[in-house]
Amino acid sequence: MYETFFGLSEPPFNMTPDPRFVYLTRHHRAALSAMRYGVERRCGFIQITGEIGAGKTTLSRMFLRQIGENVHSSLVFNPKLSELELLQGIVEDFGLKPKSQRRKDCFDVLNRFLLEETAKGFNAVVIIDEAQLLPPAALEQIRLLSNLETTTQKLLQIILMGQPELQDILERKDLTQLRQRIVIRCHLPELNLDEVERYIAHRLSVAGARENFFTPEAAHRIYQLSSGVPRIINVLADRAMLAAYAKNVLVIDPMMVELAEADLQGVAV
Repeated sequence: MYETFFGLSEPPFNMTPDPRFVYLTRHHRAALSAMRYGVERRCGFIQITGEIGAGKTTLSRMFLRQIGENVHSSLVFNPKLSELELLQGIVEDFGLKPKSQRRKDCFDVLNRFLLEETAKGFNAVVIIDEAQLLPPAALEQIRLLSNLETTTQKLLQIILMGQPELQDILERKDLTQLRQRIVIRCHLPELNLDEVERYIAHRLSVAGARENFFTPEAAHRIYQLSSGVPRIINVLADRAMLAAYAKNVLVIDPMMVELAEADLQGVAV
């Protein structure tokens, strides 16, 4: 709605996980490097945690774009699956056709596939988003998948991405074996004030802006209201730009941010 008014080619604060708009903090860069390292070295299990809206899904998309053609991938978006449904989904993602949908046939066809691809120099990774929602039985299935290995290397690399409570879940006594197999752990904290300012400027630039329409004071107010969570930053910044458009002003100051917050809270101003 306001793109033409601000001279933009597209909306700068969309909620979709578009890798072009990713602003990588040092924590995001570290997590991305850890994911690449873990898969390349066939470490087995990798755990990435972060608060809601911290950019985990976007990070996984970016990672999949960087891993290259020699790595097969399966991305699980819906973790609320039974252990069999989870296994069936992974098998389907790899393009495999088991003799039946029974657990053993799915497991066997996956094992053969991974052995054959490893012999060719290929690798395979499964990324599970919102892993904190996995039922205990599905988590056990994931542990069993990690048993697929040769005498020298893991055949399947598994990345668990979830909210901080994933760590608490993995501390359960019955998940000790799974927890002990996690080789790499990274956490994505909220953005600090400087990162919020850079985040806003970056997304505006990608959308075609020649200048940053947000004053430092406006960015600071967004930081206070969002606690540095990117998803909330996007919502506030988008509504602030809409408020500025409605008032026919090109500079977004703290008042525009307050109007955005009031609009989100359903408060008349």
